[in-house]
Amino acid sequence: MILRNYQLSQIQTPDFSIVGYSVAGEESVIIVPELDVCFDIGKCPREALPVNHVLLSHGHADHAAGLTYYFAQRDFQDIAGGVCLAPADLVPPLVELMKAWGRVEGHVPPYDFVPMRDGEDFELRRGLIARPFAVRHMQPALGYSIIDVRQKLKEDYLGLSGPEIVELKKRGVEITNRVEVPLIAYLGDTGKADYARLPHVANAKVLLLECTFFDPDHIGRAKAGKHIHVQDLPELLEGMHNERIVLIHVTRRTHMGQAQRVLKKSLPKETLEKITFLMSREHIEEE
Repeated sequence: MILRNYQLSQIQTPDFSIVGYSVAGEESVIIVPELDVCFDIGKCPREALPVNHVLLSHGHADHAAGLTYYFAQRDFQDIAGGVCLAPADLVPPLVELMKAWGRVEGHVPPYDFVPMRDGEDFELRRGLIARPFAVRHMQPALGYSIIDVRQKLKEDYLGLSGPEIVELKKRGVEITNRVEVPLIAYLGDTGKADYARLPHVANAKVLLLECTFFDPDHIGRAKAGKHIHVQDLPELLEGMHNERIVLIHVTRRTHMGQAQRVLKKSLPKETLEKITFLMSREHIEEE
């Protein structure tokens, strides 16, 4: 019997790194260390433990099973401050889950669940927010965008000196405009929908996009489970302006080479140049 080592994929972008593992029905966990966020938790690999913000998309086990371990191990290792953002309707059962685990382990570890709803921003740190948005999956379910929020001086005041700007501030004059720079958007599990209508998704530098099915015989299965089939990608990506698109959640029934060949037949070259598969061998470091 051959046992394969469990390894996370790693993708480096100009702004941050993406570390994760995502196979449909098995596990989905994507860590962005520089932004201090983890999209879903999967089985909670050790690399996820130092990250302070888990952004849970929905309650399926392959995305959420490691939550009790996350909080318990952080408590054991004396790591304070962990929080899980989750769809609001999931928070009560998640609290019950932690209490049940406490009865199993003999101790309820500290935990913090923040109920999230479509469009309600959460400040991760000063100038960086998480914005949840509704996705088309088994409810309740959310996607998340991470947005860099900047204050840009209004054009009317660009030529002023420092003291003049200070004086305007003292008088209560609003001298800056709020500028949002979407860094990364995570759709979680979803069926086909018009996400290009959301600027923080369409303009995110990196889009983490589920594409579970590639076999023509699995179109009905994709629709029934509210997942994306490769034939949905041309329409779904219409109007998207992402610099990079990372495909995740491919079913194990599909060989990665087959998925890549099918993808090349489905999209134009200019779009293909932006796309990579998270679980492609090129992103897994060989020991």
